[in-house]
Amino acid sequence: MMVGKGINYIDVDIPSDTYDTEKDMPTIKAYLIAIVRDSTGKVIKVHKQRSHSPTANFIGLLLPLTWFNNAKSPVTITNIAGGTCSYEPGMGGGPQDISYPSNNSNAILPTCLAMIQVGSGSQPNPSSATSLAAPIANGSGSGQLIYGPITIPNTIFVSGSSAYFYIIQTYSNQSGTTITITEVGIVLQLYIQTYYNTSNTNCGQVLMWYDALSSSVSIPNGGGLTLYYTFTVNP
Repeated sequence: MMVGKGINYIDVDIPSDTYDTEKDMPTIKAYLIAIVRDSTGKVIKVHKQRSHSPTANFIGLLLPLTWFNNAKSPVTITNIAGGTCSYEPGMGGGPQDISYPSNNSNAILPTCLAMIQVGSGSQPNPSSATSLAAPIANGSGSGQLIYGPITIPNTIFVSGSSAYFYIIQTYSNQSGTTITITEVGIVLQLYIQTYYNTSNTNCGQVLMWYDALSSSVSIPNGGGLTLYYTFTVNP
């Protein structure tokens, strides 16, 4: 151990393999792309930005099992309406998991993507967001957008050592005025089931990913918006 002023003058060569190189790339990249069209279908704006805001709900659902075993407590998931449910995989007599579409005979409801929700607000700490600050409702009334169905590919696309998938949703503005969006979030319809499929808990619609736009996007009356979330592994 070295103490005193000498510690400030240690001459140590850093091994070359600890420096960043061109091969040291992130394991995942996410982008948000917004394409705006006018009432004739002409593209009038394209907005693209890096997306990097998983929420606390997203992180909580992906925490390793050992965290729950060590903490001896479940994680609380908060949905966009403010309701909560508990998630505790591998704990006690009824460990839980997230239900997905399957052929099980107990008719467990599947977890699925609900929507890419858009809003007109913003939040300073995206990871703590459990809902959009000012969500825009689905409809043709004042301040509303008509939400089209969410679309995902049937496969993961592979190119060399990279793989990617995307999520798409379209919106139509029939409100009578221009609608401006400043925030976007991916919302999941979450169901949690016990390990033996004996019960099913509806956690509601849960915000999993949140982005404040680096610049606002305005959709003219009669126009439309298409949003793309693209996630690439080993880019």
